[in-house]
Amino acid sequence: MIPEGLAYGGDYNPEQWPEEVWAEDVRLMREAGVNMVSVNIFAWALLEPSEGTYDFSRLDKILALLHENGIAADLATPTAAPPAWFFRAHPQALPVDRDGRGLSYGSRQTFCPSSPEYREAALRIARVLGERYADHPAVVMWHIHNEYGCHNAECYCDVSAAAFRRWLRERYGDLATLNDAWGTTFWSQWYHDWDEIIPPRATGAVPNPTHRLDWRRFCSDELLSLYKAERDVLREAAPSIPATTNFMVMYNFDALDYWRWAPELDVVSNDHYLRSTDPESEIDIALSGDLVRSLAGGPWLLMEHSTGAVNWQPVNRAKTAGELRRNALAHVARGADGIAYFQWRAAKAGAEQWHSAMLPHAGTDSQIWRDVVALGADLKALAEVRGTTNPASVAVVWDWNARWALELPSQPSESVRYLDLVRSWYEPLWRSGVAVDFVHPSADLSSYRLVLAPALYLVDDSAAANLTGFAAAGGSLVVGFHSGAVDTNCHVRLGGYPGAFRDSLGVRTDELFPLLPGESLALSDGGTASLWSERVRLEGAEAVTSYTSGPLAGTPAVTRHIYGEGTAWYVATHPDPSTLAGLLDRIRTEAGVEPVRKTPEGVEAVLRRGAEADYLFLVNHGDRAAEVEVAPGATNLLTGVAAAGGTVVVPPGDVVVAREVRG
Repeated sequence: MIPEGLAYGGDYNPEQWPEEVWAEDVRLMREAGVNMVSVNIFAWALLEPSEGTYDFSRLDKILALLHENGIAADLATPTAAPPAWFFRAHPQALPVDRDGRGLSYGSRQTFCPSSPEYREAALRIARVLGERYADHPAVVMWHIHNEYGCHNAECYCDVSAAAFRRWLRERYGDLATLNDAWGTTFWSQWYHDWDEIIPPRATGAVPNPTHRLDWRRFCSDELLSLYKAERDVLREAAPSIPATTNFMVMYNFDALDYWRWAPELDVVSNDHYLRSTDPESEIDIALSGDLVRSLAGGPWLLMEHSTGAVNWQPVNRAKTAGELRRNALAHVARGADGIAYFQWRAAKAGAEQWHSAMLPHAGTDSQIWRDVVALGADLKALAEVRGTTNPASVAVVWDWNARWALELPSQPSESVRYLDLVRSWYEPLWRSGVAVDFVHPSADLSSYRLVLAPALYLVDDSAAANLTGFAAAGGSLVVGFHSGAVDTNCHVRLGGYPGAFRDSLGVRTDELFPLLPGESLALSDGGTASLWSERVRLEGAEAVTSYTSGPLAGTPAVTRHIYGEGTAWYVATHPDPSTLAGLLDRIRTEAGVEPVRKTPEGVEAVLRRGAEADYLFLVNHGDRAAEVEVAPGATNLLTGVAAAGGTVVVPPGDVVVAREVRG
């Protein structure tokens, strides 16, 4: 089984090193407190040097060595990087880009997801691995593939085109239904035969938006079918071993609909890397952690992050003093039951040779190594946190279909970006210490007091009814601009904006007025608005804030509507950060939502709840010590020191985890 307490480790690639290094690796792993590593992720070419010929001698030794040293293995199927012999034998399995350019092998994920030859080879190696290692005492989890869709989410070849048509037949049944859904009477795009339908390849003008949207849905499902096929092969061989694959929910990766993926995983795991250009990357960590925990419905695993710099950004910055620890423990605070890195030992050759690792190029006489060892001790001290939950009374609606649709070409403003909008609403909640879940628009909302939908451009009828029903039943619903505008087929909802939410919000907009870059409007509450405005007419709602400048002066910008037993708010513009924070603070206060704990500015407070105790994580991102109130008798798990006088002091850049016994 997965190690007791919190898992700790990283990607281990011993095939990159001579065998005499392996003994040193496991000795240092034990010194650092490592108890689980992912192995075999990119070893296909060594395991199967030619088609149907296998050499497991190296992997046998590695797994035996790990087991002898009490280190569990998250054993990967190596299918993210097919070997060169495969592509020489099956060149038709290589992907084709949107411009019709065939891509070559020579890196990773250089296959077409619809290739039958690739699927056959991937399932073959997965089956052989499953049968060989099903009963191996070191193997506690299957790591299927690696970062699905990271480099090959879309392939536009003829094989993919045929697979796309099969997917469309299953979705629509007949061409008349498809033509109606796609609105193909526009620009003479009507299809009379299924074989006329191709992927949305490069063309001379704007592509059909529903065609493009369905293509995104298909590509996500096609990769999901590969995951499920490998998983099922492994389940047949070893039904008691859980399976995972590593998601990538942040850094603008939007290729997969993880709401559809998450239920297919036994353990949800995620990779997260900081962006060097983000001055407050701690907010990104929090948002990512909350989103992955919500996908998992509880605890999850951080499968990859970095000890220092990465290698794939324009400028790859090292982490500052204490940042490695703060980053890792912030993920634990938001539900991670395991912390892992890419990778264990920094590579001296290959495409990722300048990516940081747990054991850096400098070796053990390095700050990174000292931090890695110290983090291992921290995670051991936090063992009892495993399996605890993160209660929240606020939900933020997140939907990949809405994201894909919002960012299609020919929108009213190409400056409106999904992740930017969601983060702008999430950030003030984070600063206030408010616990947040993310939800699909069709989710059960009964446990929440407040639901925010910052960017729900596309929404189907049932999901819209679910959200408005939440407000009617007594909840507080807040809807952002340009939401509810189109249905599931990307058809505009006629009769005025915001479409699906007009009645519940008590407003009607007849025309949109997006703002130019750098343009802003004054608001009646003293703030400013940018990015977006619209001509709102009140139809039952009250104006909370109005424009005081520009062509819409006097027009409502923020409205409030009593709807049933609850309240529905409409934010019809993009207020400046301070104004938006004040608005959301007012709304959550009215909804009866309190922060996890009141803290000084710069101190992040997150609560994990166990059967008998709460675990209050306090992460000080500032440069001053902070005093925070805790329950009487609380103990800092990281030091074992009891809190004195009902408060704890969090030094600058440090972390405190207060164990508060309930009752």
